[in-house]
Amino acid sequence: MYLNCVDLNSAELVFWDMVDRDDVAWNSLITGYLRNSKIKEGVWLFIKMMSVGFSPTLFTYFMVLNACSRLKDYRSGRLIHAHVIGRNVPLDLLLQITLVGMYCNVGNMRTAYKIFSRMENPDLVSWNSIISGYSENEDGEKAMNLFVQLREMFFPKPDDYTFAGIISATRAFPSSSYGKPLHAEVIKTGFERSVFVGSTLVSMYFKNHESEAAWRVFCSISVKDVVLWTELITVLRQGEIIHCYAVKLGYDAEMSLSGNLIDMYAKNGSLEAAYLVFSQILKQGLIPDQVTFLSLLSACSRSRLVEQGKFLWNYMNSIGLIPGPKHYTCMITLFSRAALLEEAEEIINKSPYIEDNLELWRTLLSSCVINKNFKVGIHAAEEVLRLKAEDGPTLVLLSNLYAVARRWDEVAEIRRNVRGLMLEKDPGLSWIEAKNDIHVLSSGDQSHPKADEVQAELHRLKRNMIRTENDDRETQNACYISCRDEAYALEVEFNSKTNEVHTGLKF
Repeated sequence: MYLNCVDLNSAELVFWDMVDRDDVAWNSLITGYLRNSKIKEGVWLFIKMMSVGFSPTLFTYFMVLNACSRLKDYRSGRLIHAHVIGRNVPLDLLLQITLVGMYCNVGNMRTAYKIFSRMENPDLVSWNSIISGYSENEDGEKAMNLFVQLREMFFPKPDDYTFAGIISATRAFPSSSYGKPLHAEVIKTGFERSVFVGSTLVSMYFKNHESEAAWRVFCSISVKDVVLWTELITVLRQGEIIHCYAVKLGYDAEMSLSGNLIDMYAKNGSLEAAYLVFSQILKQGLIPDQVTFLSLLSACSRSRLVEQGKFLWNYMNSIGLIPGPKHYTCMITLFSRAALLEEAEEIINKSPYIEDNLELWRTLLSSCVINKNFKVGIHAAEEVLRLKAEDGPTLVLLSNLYAVARRWDEVAEIRRNVRGLMLEKDPGLSWIEAKNDIHVLSSGDQSHPKADEVQAELHRLKRNMIRTENDDRETQNACYISCRDEAYALEVEFNSKTNEVHTGLKF
């Protein structure tokens, strides 16, 4: 009753209070967990059930193996498979298909194929599973061999899922070898309007730099889902298609929206074009996914479109999508470029990805130096040093910030800390090949035959860095300290690389 009402807490209490738990109770709670997306709990309870000697039903085996597949939990999946064999559980077609899918998903294609090859009469779902498995594990040749075997059979016949799997498997090969013949067969069998086949064809043609063919396929699909739109946005961001293709193919009138998308988004990464795609997705009643939002936020960040970025961020949260680390990076970069440093600080404080916050705070600190925001900059530096103590580049940025504020005592203290880091660090090694000779260099190394000339070149470049034409004394002092400390940081953190460059210049 509680499971039917989706009240798992009450169901758990009743289950664990039972004196004698029978097979039905175990199977019911496991199934309830899995149906309500508590996958880890369901797998754990299943293993617990086996350890105390109760027998799962075939349906429970099916459910829990699917759960292992979704979790990519190879260890638990293999344990359950061993239990199936040890208990002589009858392997019906559904259980065999589930095992094939599980092993494909965890990357064990050898076992997946072994199970598939022992099927007496594999149905189309079985064929699709093994072909897609080889596709996802980047073994296009084996996938193609299986597809050829399937095509030569009288029954079953390939469907749109089969073609989607095999086209995906051959994306790495030239389209003339496999892709175009498969596309021709798709048209012949009537699956050219399938969104599953269409998305793989679009991806295949783009990967082979055949943008015109990809655009033609995209336009031929009347009902486009969010996966297909996201695929288009992703490839457009890479500049794989341009507006003239739509005009050349005669789609400029009916696809004026997409024409603007191609022209603006592909060439300049403009959010105006991306917004057109976004509005189309919403008009079709589709829910954009995290990949779509990441593409749009990236365009916002590049174009410094703050209000649009805020709207996307708020909309993403309002529909229940949890922003990932890359989404946070886009927002911090956007706010930093727009000098909205307090808002960037607020976003970082809300980020649950503590390990990824280091780079976010560094980005914010750099912007604080540029925008002379002392208060936020100090906080950002403190957070970076808390996450990574004695971080040389951060100390240099912090000294620049103090220099902007004309707090020279703090600048001197930080420089002493940087010197301490230099003494504590093991010397790094690098090398450069010049005139068929390999020169190995390390920080502070003076053993090279032309060490004096290399150091002279280094000092010359330092002097050029320090020069400034700005007559404002405050800016001049800040610039001097900044350039001097940047040069010093290079010596501390990357001196061997600097010597490498200068050695190359001398030779």
